[in-house]
Amino acid sequence: MSATRHLYLIDGSGYIFRAYHALPPLTRADGTPVGAVLGYCNILFKLLQETDADHLAVVFDSAQTTFRNRIYGEYKAHRPDPPPDLIPQFQLVREATDAFNVCRIERADYEADDLIAAYAKKAKEDGATVTVVSSDKDLMQLVDEQVRMLDPIKQRPIGRAEVQEKFGVGPEKVVDVQALCGDSVDNVPGVPGIGVKTAAELINSFGDLETLLARAAEIKQPKRRQSLIDFAEQARLSKRLVQLDADAPLTVPLEALAVKPPDRDKLASFLRANGFKSLLARVETKLGSAAAAAAAASAPEAAPLAPMTLPEAADLAKVERRYALVQDLADLDGWIAAAAAKGIVAIDTETTSLNPAHAELVGLSLSVEPGEACYVPLAHRANGAGQLDLAAGPAAALKQIPLADALARLKPLLEEDGVLKVGQNIKYDVVVLAGYGIAVAPIDDTMLISFVLDGGLHEHGLDELADRHFGHATIKYKDVAGSGKNHIGFAAVPLDKARDYAAEDADITLRLHRVLKPRLLAERRLAFYETVERPLVRVVAEMERAGIRVDRAQLNRLSQDFAGRLAELEQEIFALAGHPFNIGSPKQLGEVLFDELSLPGGKKMKTGAYGTDAAVLEQLALTHDLPARVLDWRQLAKLKSTYADALVEEINAKTGRVHTSFSLAGAITGRLSSTEPNLQNIPIRTEEGRKIRRAFVAEPGHVLISADYSQIELRLAAHMADVEPLKEAFRAGADIHALTASEVFGVPMAEMTAETRRRAKAINFGILYGMSAFGLASRIQVPQAEAAAFIKAYFARFPGIKAYMERMKHECRDKGYVETLFGRRCHLPGIKDTNPARRGYAEREAINAPLQGTAADIIKRAMARVPGALAREGLKARMLLQVHDELVFEAPEDEAERTAAVVKEVMEQAPSPALQLSVPLTVETGVAANWDEAH
Repeated sequence: MSATRHLYLIDGSGYIFRAYHALPPLTRADGTPVGAVLGYCNILFKLLQETDADHLAVVFDSAQTTFRNRIYGEYKAHRPDPPPDLIPQFQLVREATDAFNVCRIERADYEADDLIAAYAKKAKEDGATVTVVSSDKDLMQLVDEQVRMLDPIKQRPIGRAEVQEKFGVGPEKVVDVQALCGDSVDNVPGVPGIGVKTAAELINSFGDLETLLARAAEIKQPKRRQSLIDFAEQARLSKRLVQLDADAPLTVPLEALAVKPPDRDKLASFLRANGFKSLLARVETKLGSAAAAAAAASAPEAAPLAPMTLPEAADLAKVERRYALVQDLADLDGWIAAAAAKGIVAIDTETTSLNPAHAELVGLSLSVEPGEACYVPLAHRANGAGQLDLAAGPAAALKQIPLADALARLKPLLEEDGVLKVGQNIKYDVVVLAGYGIAVAPIDDTMLISFVLDGGLHEHGLDELADRHFGHATIKYKDVAGSGKNHIGFAAVPLDKARDYAAEDADITLRLHRVLKPRLLAERRLAFYETVERPLVRVVAEMERAGIRVDRAQLNRLSQDFAGRLAELEQEIFALAGHPFNIGSPKQLGEVLFDELSLPGGKKMKTGAYGTDAAVLEQLALTHDLPARVLDWRQLAKLKSTYADALVEEINAKTGRVHTSFSLAGAITGRLSSTEPNLQNIPIRTEEGRKIRRAFVAEPGHVLISADYSQIELRLAAHMADVEPLKEAFRAGADIHALTASEVFGVPMAEMTAETRRRAKAINFGILYGMSAFGLASRIQVPQAEAAAFIKAYFARFPGIKAYMERMKHECRDKGYVETLFGRRCHLPGIKDTNPARRGYAEREAINAPLQGTAADIIKRAMARVPGALAREGLKARMLLQVHDELVFEAPEDEAERTAAVVKEVMEQAPSPALQLSVPLTVETGVAANWDEAH
C-alpha cells in the first residue's frame, strides 16, 4: 500500500450539526427526518470530488461521557440534548459514511477531537500533510506547518494567521488561552473574570500558563491578580480538559484510511432508500450511469420509497451454525475485533435471576454474523451434583476468563457508539451490565421492532419469533438448567450445553434483526420506532435501577391490620351463610350463593361448579350482602398477600428499595406494564389501597413528586372525534363531567349534585371503553332501560363521539388495525371473528386503542425528554415509576418545586412538535413524603 502523502480528517459530529442547521426540515416517505443526512451527504460528496487526499476518514464522537468526565464530573454537563428530530439521523449519517465507502472512526472514552489529534500526529510522523475538515476552535491547537484546517461550509482554509486572529496567540498556545478563559458551552470553568482577549495578553506577556500562575503576584490589577491566585488549580484543571490527547489509541491503522472508490450500487441503494433523488442523479452521473441519472432526475417530487429487497428468512434459517466457547482473553479479543469491524453485534447475558435488579452475571454471548456466535462463561461453578464441569473436556474444565478482566475488555465495545448492540428485550441486559459499570449504547431491540411491526398479531418472545420466522425450535432454558425441584441454575450448567443455549440466543437475535429491521423502513414504521420506542429502553432501565423505597415497618403493621379485618369479614360472611365454609373455594362459594341462598343467575361452568367471578358477584351484591362482603374479602386478601406481605420480600438487600420490571412490549396500545412486583394495579379508590401507597416513601431529605395527566383520554377523544363543545370546555378549564351531566341530563350547572356528576363521569369514561347499557346500569345502579336512555342522549348531544366510534370499527375491519395519532399500529385480528363475543370485544378495543395508545405514546415521549430537561436545570431528581398516566419522581426537598415545574412543562409539551392538539394537556403535580399523599 502506498505511503500517506495527504490525510483528510473530517469532523463528523461537526458536519452533522452544520448540515442540520443549514437545511430546512426534511422527512422521507416513512416520516423519518433526513434533512441533516442529506446535508451531510451533499457536503461529503462535494469534498470527495474536490480533495487530492490519498487517505481520508470521518471521525465521530462515540459516547456522551469520556475520560474528561472522570477528571471533572461537570464537563459538558449542561449541554442540551440534541433536537428530537436529529437523534434518529445520527445512525443514518454513519450508514451514509459507509455507503460512500469512507473509513469511519470512533472510540469509546475519547472525543472525535482526540482521535483527530492522534491520527494527525501519526501522519506527521510519517511525513504526510494533514487537512482537518472542521471549524471547531478546539482543533485549532493542532495547526502547524504540516496541519491545516478547512471550514467545510465556507470553504475557508484555517492556518496559523487565522488562529492568531481568533485567539490572539499562535496555535501552540491556544490551550493556555482556553485554560484561562474557559468554555461555557463545554462547562470548562477557566478563571472567573478573564476572557479571550485578556487571556491572550497574559499568555503573550508571561509565555505560558505555568509561568503566569507562578508569577501571578506580579499582576498589577488587584481583581485579576487575586482571581489568578485563587483559581490557579482550576486553570490547570481547565487546561487538562481542553488539551487534546494526541496519544489516543488508533482504532484502525493509518494505512486502512486509504481512499477507495464508492460501491456504486451500495451508494445508490442508500440514496434511493432515503429519497435523495437529486443527489442520486449527480452521483450516478459522476460514476457513469447516465441512464440511471436520467431516471432519477425525472422522478416525481413525491415519489414513494423504492421497493426494498428484504432479507429472506428462509435463507437465514439455512445458515450453518458455528458456536464457540471463549475461555481466554486472546480469543475474546478476536471476537471483539470482529464485532468492531462489522459495526454490529448481538448480545445476550446469562444470569442468576430473571429480575435484573437481583441478577448476577454468569456469562455473555456474542454474535457477529448469522450462524457465528460465541459464549463467554464468567461465573460457572461446580454443577448441581457437586462435580466439576468436565463437559468441555478435562483440560477446559471450568476454565474461564476472570470476570473483571473480561468486562474490562468488553466495556469499550459495549459502549462504543460506532457499534450497534442488538438484543432481544435488551433492556434486561442494559440493566444487568449497568450494575457492572457498563453503559450499553447504542442499542436495537428485536422484541420492540417486532412489537412495532406486528403488535397484536402474535407474541414477541425469542422462542415465538424464532419459530415464526425461521421455523426453528430453540433450546429451552429448562432443558439445560432444569425446572422445579431439578433446577440447578445456569451457573451449574455444563459449559458445552451453556454454549449452545446462550450462543443460539445471540445468533437468533442477529438473524431476527436482519429480517425485521428492514421491514421498519419498508412498512414506514422506522420513524415511530426511533422516536417513541427505542429511546424508552435506556430511560426505563434507569427507572428500574433506581427502584423506590418502601417502609418495611408500615407494611408489617398493615399486614397485621389486614389479617384482623379479614378475620372479621370471615365471621360476617359465615353469619350471612349460616355456617363456615372455604371462602376462597369457588365451588363452595357457588353452592352457598345459588344452592343454599337461591340467589338468581347461577350458571355452572364446564367443571360443574358455579361461576363466581367478580362480574357475577358485583351483580349479586346489588341484592344481597354476602357477595358484597366476599368482594371486600377478596380485595383485602389480595392486598395482604400481593402487597403487604410480598413487598417486604421484594426489598433488595443491596439497595433497600423495591425494583419493579416494566414490560415494553405488553399491551397492544403501548402501555407499559409492571411485574415482580406489579406496582400499577394497587387500588386507589379504597382506603386499604391508599394505605399500601402510603408505604412507598422518599429517602430522608427527599420527597416524592407525582405528575399525572388530567383526563388525557377524554381530551384526546374530544380532539380525535372533533367534538367542539368538549374541546371548548377543555380549553376553558371547565368541569367536563359536570358539563356532560348538564348537557345529557338537562341539569343546570348551578343545581348539579355529586351523584349526577358521578353518573356523567361513568358515562364519559364508559363510552370510550364501549360500555353497554347493561354495564352502565350496573356501574351507576339504575335500570338498564334508563342507562340506555342516558347513552342515547349522550350520542344525541355529542354525535361526533358516535361517528368516531363507528369510524374506528370500520377502519379496523378494513385494515385489520387502528392507529394512534403518532402512527402506532394496534392490530386487532378478532375484528372479523365469527364469534359475536370475541368480535364485540375487538370492536370495543378498536374504539379505545387509538385513545389509550396515543396517551401511551405521549407519556413515553415525555419520559424520554424529562431526564435531559432535569439535567439541564441542574436538578438531581430521579424518575422512579410510570403508572398509566402518572410519573413518580424522587427529588431533594429543596429542589421539589423546581423539579415539579420542569416535569409539568415537559409533559404538557410532549406531543409537540410532532402533533398539535386542539385541546390543552394538563398535568397535575403533588409533592409529599409518601406516594399516596403526593398523588
